[in-house]
Amino acid sequence: MLLILLQLLVRASCAAPRCDPGYRGLCKPTVEEKPKCADLVLSYCDDMAYAQTMYPNILGHKTRSDAEASTEYLLMSVVESLLGGECNPEIRMLGCSVLAPRCEKEKVLKPCRSTCEAVRKKCANAFEGIHMAWPYFLDCDRFFVSDEEGCYNPLEGLGAEEDEQAVDLMEDPSLELPAALMQFKYHSNGQLISVLKNTENQCSDIARTYSIGRSMEGRELLVIEFSNNPGEHELLEPEIKYIGNMHGNEVLGRQLLIYLAQYLCSEYLLGNERIQSLINTTRIHIMPSMNPDGYEVAVSGVNDNNYEEGHGYDFRNVGRNNAQNIDLNRNFPDLTSIVYSRRRQKGYRTDHIPIPDHYWFGKVAPETYAVMKWIRSIPFVLSASFHGGDLAVYYPYDLSKHPLEHNMFSPTPDDKVFKLLARTYANTHETMSSEDAQCGPRRTNGQNGIVNGAQSSSFAGGMQDFNYLHSNCFEVTVGLGCDKFPPEEELSVGWHENSEALIAFMEAAHRGIKGIVKDESGNGIKSARISVRGLRHDITSAENGDYWRLLTPGIHIISASAAGYTRVTKKVHLPARMRTTGRVDFVLQKAPSDSGTQEEVDSILSLGTYDRFDPYNQYRRYTLTTSLSQSREERAEKPWWWNYFASPGGPAPTWLLKL
Repeated sequence: MLLILLQLLVRASCAAPRCDPGYRGLCKPTVEEKPKCADLVLSYCDDMAYAQTMYPNILGHKTRSDAEASTEYLLMSVVESLLGGECNPEIRMLGCSVLAPRCEKEKVLKPCRSTCEAVRKKCANAFEGIHMAWPYFLDCDRFFVSDEEGCYNPLEGLGAEEDEQAVDLMEDPSLELPAALMQFKYHSNGQLISVLKNTENQCSDIARTYSIGRSMEGRELLVIEFSNNPGEHELLEPEIKYIGNMHGNEVLGRQLLIYLAQYLCSEYLLGNERIQSLINTTRIHIMPSMNPDGYEVAVSGVNDNNYEEGHGYDFRNVGRNNAQNIDLNRNFPDLTSIVYSRRRQKGYRTDHIPIPDHYWFGKVAPETYAVMKWIRSIPFVLSASFHGGDLAVYYPYDLSKHPLEHNMFSPTPDDKVFKLLARTYANTHETMSSEDAQCGPRRTNGQNGIVNGAQSSSFAGGMQDFNYLHSNCFEVTVGLGCDKFPPEEELSVGWHENSEALIAFMEAAHRGIKGIVKDESGNGIKSARISVRGLRHDITSAENGDYWRLLTPGIHIISASAAGYTRVTKKVHLPARMRTTGRVDFVLQKAPSDSGTQEEVDSILSLGTYDRFDPYNQYRRYTLTTSLSQSREERAEKPWWWNYFASPGGPAPTWLLKL
């Protein structure tokens, strides 16, 4: 038995070695099979101009299943919805050229860098609009090659004519005409930002976009500014603002302000003298959406409800409030009640009323906070906020002076000025001032399209009252129609009815008087008071001493005063047909050191209290602790689309986040 085992061991030791590449001819080395062209079966790439691809692909996905399970492919499948249809199908087809590259004769062909760069130039703003980084797999330098290297155009399936037109517009945006710029459809929040950014790029000499803050859910509160010197306040140039979509479900104003921005840009480039004069003499600020979170909810409500002929979309107030369920037009400090409580006091005033400290211990929406800081940071002269549900222009006060706050005519000291401003819009509108203009079975209680807010519906905390009582700005509220969310086919009609009124109202900023308050050395005096005899409402001079005072035609007694200076008074006559601002300058002399006039004391005290804005930093404490749960904090830190891509337990696709 032992002998048999030894024989077996000897045979085993003498046997030919197993496959060893070091011994030629003993075995065949393992040969890996070369990748071959395979049929292109990715569902979101079935319209590409080629039929075969190869794995591993350019990104290293070894199989079709790996590609389909990737975050890159998930992004391509939803990019049309994320961008609201913008840049579709260019982005998707560009992505397909990387995830499913073209294969011919067992060789992968790479897409052209020039095509990638053209698409990126056109579509980068769309990604910025949703706060998403440009996808890494669409890096034009990394995954695309030059024409000399034998590339192909991944968009050739779109058709030569469409592709040529798209490239022409990318290379020369000035070729776009006003009619081509305006798309009479509803714009998503991402599309809104993209349109404003594109407008800024097209009119970079006169336009600038900037953000005043973020909404509760982290969406940008974007403003586009028009001026011959964007980004700077110019001496004696009035500043005006338009705000839309304060209530998320009142959307026509949002669209009109998008169209207005496009119109101002294109008409300026085309040489429209009226628009050029307006922009060269006025600094215009346009914020299409103050409540982008509410708009998202409202759009969802529209999609879930049917449109009823003659009644608009039947979803009541879905999306009206912000993400905290706060009505933004009831969230401003109630300064009107302070005015009413002091109106029997001798020498009471209705201007630059400080924000009460107790206001900050309430629920202050981030959108409200951002707008208040905006109002305080720029010397606005004129403003309008756009709403829906009625067809009229409302002017202050919004809060009734009735002891029980019943609806009652409650005018400001500048009632004549506000009526003049309101009529400027209503009379220029196609139908607003008509006797037949009505919403529902009853006619609005305004006269020829204008109405005192408190007479119609009394409420506290409104934005137009805050503008008037806290700053120099005169604001009205424009109701654009009965339907809060009209169908898309009515958007062009809305623009036609309002376009002239939008321009005429901005031109109204040049009514009244303007000038500079200086000392004897020629230096501008900041915060000097401009008073009009008979009106208990002053305005103050800006940083360099310039001021603007909206007034009706007639004879006015105007005074300028400042702490430490003597008062100067002038008589001014504004003719009825005068359509430009009258220039009235003041030179103030230093007052004797022992004069100590009461108005100096009042001015100093008022300014000291007025400068207190959230003195206890209560707003920050409130947003970080009291009101926000952990989930809301996380939602505010990450974009709204993040959870769709971040799968539990999987690697976080941080390449989607903007740095």
